[in-house]
Amino acid sequence: MTNNKKAFEEACKFIAGGVNSPVRAFKAVGQDPLFINSGKGAFIKDIEGRSYIDFVQSWGPLLFGHCDKEIARATKKALKKGASFGAPTLLETELARLVLAEFPHLDKLRFVSSGTEATMSAIRLARGFTKREKIIKFEGCYHGHSDSLLVSAGSGAATFNTPSSLGVLQSTAQNTLVAKYNDITSVKELFNAHNDIACVIIEPVAGNMGLVPAKAEFLAQLAKICKENNAVLIFDEVMSGFRASLQGSFGINGIKADIVTFGKVIGGGLPAAAFGARAEIMDLLSPLGGVYQAGTLSGNPLAMAAGIASIKKAKKDKNLYLKLGKMAFRLSSGLKEAAATANVPLQVCSVGSMFGFFFNEKEVLNYQDAIKSDTKAFAKFHKAMLARGVYLACSQFESGFICAKMDDKLIDKVINAAFESFKEL
Repeated sequence: MTNNKKAFEEACKFIAGGVNSPVRAFKAVGQDPLFINSGKGAFIKDIEGRSYIDFVQSWGPLLFGHCDKEIARATKKALKKGASFGAPTLLETELARLVLAEFPHLDKLRFVSSGTEATMSAIRLARGFTKREKIIKFEGCYHGHSDSLLVSAGSGAATFNTPSSLGVLQSTAQNTLVAKYNDITSVKELFNAHNDIACVIIEPVAGNMGLVPAKAEFLAQLAKICKENNAVLIFDEVMSGFRASLQGSFGINGIKADIVTFGKVIGGGLPAAAFGARAEIMDLLSPLGGVYQAGTLSGNPLAMAAGIASIKKAKKDKNLYLKLGKMAFRLSSGLKEAAATANVPLQVCSVGSMFGFFFNEKEVLNYQDAIKSDTKAFAKFHKAMLARGVYLACSQFESGFICAKMDDKLIDKVINAAFESFKEL
C-alpha cells in the first residue's frame, strides 16, 4: 500500500481509530496521518516516498536522530544474544549506573517499559512511603494514562476533580487534586485544605500543553512546601530527562525532587522508562518492601542496549546540549520573526533541545493560557509547513525536538519555509 489516505482507511478496519496513540491521528489539524516508511538522521519518509524534516523525533527519544549507527549497532548486538529473558542482565545495571551518575540525590532505579508505568509506579511508591492517599497534579501536565492521573481541572484549583476519560472511576478521581501550573498559591490552598496529601507530581518542563517550563522560583517553593508537609515531590522527566539538558531540569535549576521518572531518551528509541529515588524510598519496592510493581519486559536487553549507547554518546559530546540548545533557540526566534512579518501573534519558547510555539497574543505560563491559543491558525500553519517538507507535531499542545543530525543550514531552510507559510495565513 503506497497511499497515505488508503493506508489510514485500511488501518481503521483493524486498529481502533486507525492509530495506536490518539495524537497520531492528525485530527487536531484536520488531516489524515502520514504513514512513515523509514527514517534517517533528521528526516523521515512516508509511504508515498515524500521526505520531511522531522521535528517530532518519535516524540522526543531520538536525541541523535533516526537510525543512529552506534545505537543501531548496540541493539543488533544485543538482539543476537536474545530479545528477552525475563531475568536480570548486566545491561540493566550498566544503564542504571549511567543514569544515576547524573543525579546525586537519587540512589536507585527501577526500570519499566513506558512513561505511564513509571509515573503510576512512582505515585504508588509515594503513597506507600507516606501512607496517605491524595495526590496533587497540575492542570495541563500529562503523566500517562493511568486512572489517578487522567484528571483535568474542574471548577477551581482547590476542588476535587472529575475524570477526563470514560472508564475512570469518580472515586479514583476524587483522590487527585489539581493545582495551577506556575501558581504556588493554588498549591498552598490545597495543602491548607487537606492533611492527607501523599505527593505532588509535576513536569518541571511541561511538554504536553505545548512547551511551558516551570519557573525556578516556583519549583523551589514547591519543594519547600512538600518538605514542610512531609509530602513526596515527584518530577516527571519522562520527556525532559536527558533532553532539556544532560541532567534534565536538575541541570537547569538544581532543584532535587524526591522521586524522578525517566523515559524516551534512556531507551534510545526503544520502549524503556524508569523511576528513581533515595534508597529509603526505593527499598519499599518488592521484593524488599511491601509496594508491589512488576513487568515482564522491564529492563528488556534491546532497550537497555539502545539506552546505554544513547546516554554514553550524550555524555561523550561535551558540546552536544549547547549545540542543540542554540539550534532550538535559532528556530524559535526565526518562527517569531516570520510570524511578525505576517502580523500573526506568536509566542515561542525553547529549553535545551526542546522548543514550542503558540498562536497566542500573550506569554503562556499555564494551561489556561495555552488553551486560549488559536488552534485553527496552528492547523493551517501545520498544513502549510507539511506541504514544504517540514514535519511538526500535529497539535498546538505538543513540543518539538531538535536532534544532533540537524544543523544551522537545515534550521534556516525551515525558517524560510515558515516565512512562506505565514504569508499564506
